[in-house]
Amino acid sequence: MAGGDSVRGLRGWLSRLRSEPPPDEAQPPAAGQPPAPDGPVVTSKTLQRFLAVLGTRPAPVLLDLGPFSGANVTYFGRLLSCKVILGDLFADLDHHVRDGRGSDIPAFLSNRFTLDDSSIDGVLLWDVYDYLDRRAAQALSAVLVRALRDDGAVMGFFGGANQVCIGSTRFVVEDESHVRLRPYESILTRHGWMQNRDIIKMFDGLRVADSFLLQNGWREMLLRKGGAGRPVI
Repeated sequence: MAGGDSVRGLRGWLSRLRSEPPPDEAQPPAAGQPPAPDGPVVTSKTLQRFLAVLGTRPAPVLLDLGPFSGANVTYFGRLLSCKVILGDLFADLDHHVRDGRGSDIPAFLSNRFTLDDSSIDGVLLWDVYDYLDRRAAQALSAVLVRALRDDGAVMGFFGGANQVCIGSTRFVVEDESHVRLRPYESILTRHGWMQNRDIIKMFDGLRVADSFLLQNGWREMLLRKGGAGRPVI
């Protein structure tokens, strides 16, 4: 499919999706329980481009590493007719830390997913790398780069050193340009240690397709496998 046709086709899908009511995030809370807080909304600069990559492929395979979101599964399935592999690494990492097994995380991540080489079209990192040390991040990156298909895409948010905090975030896609941030209870600590050079080195074999500094201080990146590179913005 030509590039212009694929973009127009994706815009048509997005338009149809926006006309439908948004899916519920989960089952409604039990009587007497307050609903989950909505949380702030951030404008994504790369999500639509990430969707455009997957939209050109028949029955794409998407790996989502963030906390489970029923709304996201419905959104991506409806929009892309894709298979969504739910990673939910935050739950895994939280269990390791609570059990005092933080040093085992790199080995765990090396074997967490049973993925064939070149079997994944897209990966949603969200901000998981902010909670990994260098060894753990290298272990996960090696798995993802190997599993990604040629010209596949990886989308992620990377915080800075001024964003150190305890607790995690559930990312809920509102539309192709907006993501809602909801608190996700955990004891994990956000480190925010990765600079641009660390990200590029960590994902050896991928190229930076887009990079934007968001108002909240995150750097949002879209990485692609193969092809010519481009400088980080």
